This record gives sequence, C-alpha cells and structure tokens, in this order.
Amino acid sequence: MQTRRLGIQGPTVSAIGLGCMGMSDFYGPADEAESIATIRAAMDAGITLLNTGDFYGMGHNELLLREAIKGRRDQVFLSVKFGALRDPAGAFVGFDARPAAIKNFLAYSLRRLGTDYIDLYQPARVDRSVPVEDTVGAIAELVRAGYVRHIGLSEASAATVRRAHAVHPIAALEIEFSLVERGSEAAVLPTMRELGIGLVAYGVLSRGLLSGRLRSGADFHPGDHRAHLPRFEGDNLGRNLALVDALMAIAREKSVTPAQLAVAWVLAQGEDIVPIIGARLRAQLAEILAAADLALSAADGARMEQAVPPGAVAGTRYPATQMALLNG
Repeated sequence: MQTRRLGIQGPTVSAIGLGCMGMSDFYGPADEAESIATIRAAMDAGITLLNTGDFYGMGHNELLLREAIKGRRDQVFLSVKFGALRDPAGAFVGFDARPAAIKNFLAYSLRRLGTDYIDLYQPARVDRSVPVEDTVGAIAELVRAGYVRHIGLSEASAATVRRAHAVHPIAALEIEFSLVERGSEAAVLPTMRELGIGLVAYGVLSRGLLSGRLRSGADFHPGDHRAHLPRFEGDNLGRNLALVDALMAIAREKSVTPAQLAVAWVLAQGEDIVPIIGARLRAQLAEILAAADLALSAADGARMEQAVPPGAVAGTRYPATQMALLNG
C-alpha cells in the first residue's frame, strides 16, 4: 500500500483509508465477525487510516474497532468524528460542538476504542451555534494534553477552514468528493491547498451508485438509508444509472470494475487526497484495493469526466434537512 501525507506537514497515512460506518449503521444489517475480519484484512493489506464516528451505531462502531485492532493499535491511524446527537431510537436530534461537550465525547471515545489517544479528531459538521474558534480551541487543548494528535474538520466551508486553521493547524478536511460530487473544487479544495491541508474524501462511490451494482430500489436491504436519498429515488435513479452505464463501458474496455475506476479517478486528483472506502466485506475490500495500482492517463480521466460531467448527477446527496448542515 502506498502512502500519502495529509497536508504539507501532516501525518502520513495509507493512500486509501477504510470507512467503517456501514459496519454499524445506515446500510442495513451487517455481520460483526465479517466486519472485524474486513478491518483486519485491511490492516494486513497496509491500510492504516480507519475512519469512524462516535455516533455510528451509538458507540457500536468504536467498540467494533476496539476488538478489530486489539494488539495492533500502533499500526493504525484512527480518525474519529463527534458531535451528532441521537435518541434511543437512532434519530438525529441535534449537534453539539461546545468545548465541554467535546471533552465529554472524547472521554467516551477513548474508553470505547481502548486507546489513550485519537490520531485525527473532528466535528462531523460545523456547529453554527458555536464559533469554530471555540471548537478548534477546545480540541487544541486536548492536543496539548496528549489525547489528540491532529485536528480535522468535516463538511466545512472555505471561510470556516481559514478561521479554524488560524487557531490551530488543521491536518485534514473530510468531505464528499467523487466523479459525481465535485462541489469542493470551486473554493474549498483551492483553500485547502493554499493552507496545506489534506483532503479525506468520503462517498467516492457515491454510496454505491458508481459501483454499478445498484439498479433499482429493490436492491436495498431493510434499514438501508440510501433508499431515501434523493439520488436513488424515482426518476433520479434512472438518470443517474445512465451516467453509471457510461462509466461501466469505460471500465469494461480497461478490464476493471467501475468501482475501481471511480476510486482511481479520486486518487489521480492529487497526492493530497486520501479516499476512504466503505467496504463491509473482505471481497469488496479486495476489489477496491486493486484501484491503488490502476494508473489512469490524462486521456482516461478526460473520458471519465466526459461520461460523468460535473453537475450531471440528478438529486442532492442528502434530503434538504441534512443538506442544510453542509458547507458550514
């Protein structure tokens, strides 16, 4: 596994990271033993960046990671998001990035993960009721105390990134970035590169859309939240599948899968970008890992962007209430 640096002076991690959210939440039932085996297989393959959130399964994902990395903590780079509030039924009920809350969230994460420190700690969204300077300042205190190694942000605007970085160096911004989601190219990505901040790209397969395996609403298991996302609903799905079919045609010519092609495209957008993949099964992991060795020419990239032009995807990535929380 090749490595990349998050930012100019940030930490070095594997060129591809593993997103663990789906092992505990949002994508329907998951097999816990297979999830643990997949995490360990990722580590064996050289993946160091493991991405989680304290609200994924209301702590379940962190407990899963604790079991998977037992005895191998020094081999991984743990990225943890915090701040999302949920009720006992799992519904989201708010967001909290106040300094006192941050210290409380971290204390519980450390205990669940069975570790003394978090490598990258970041609010899952920007809390618009709390100045970002206060949020980052509180995490900076935890850095000085040794509980956190690096500070990150997620789904923040270019202006917020600048304000946060002025308080303490930001190592990475986690944001959705893929062939069909390129909104960060206008302002956020240039700002990050100006400041020397890395990009952790999630949703590189647009929640499985670019894998080519999801062809109708009937493909979703019970409890899979994607069935309620605009890009997978009604006429939007049909329009988006036309884009996927165009990508699949290119993949067939290169004897690769569309998922591998989509991940390779993200990798090719810059050495400061680290995509995280949401593989829940070892077979899915093996497929995606092959993308790390897939070299795309400039002509390949141009063909892919012609097949899936910026802004061509139908529907937003979240419902309106969640979209309002982005670009904070």
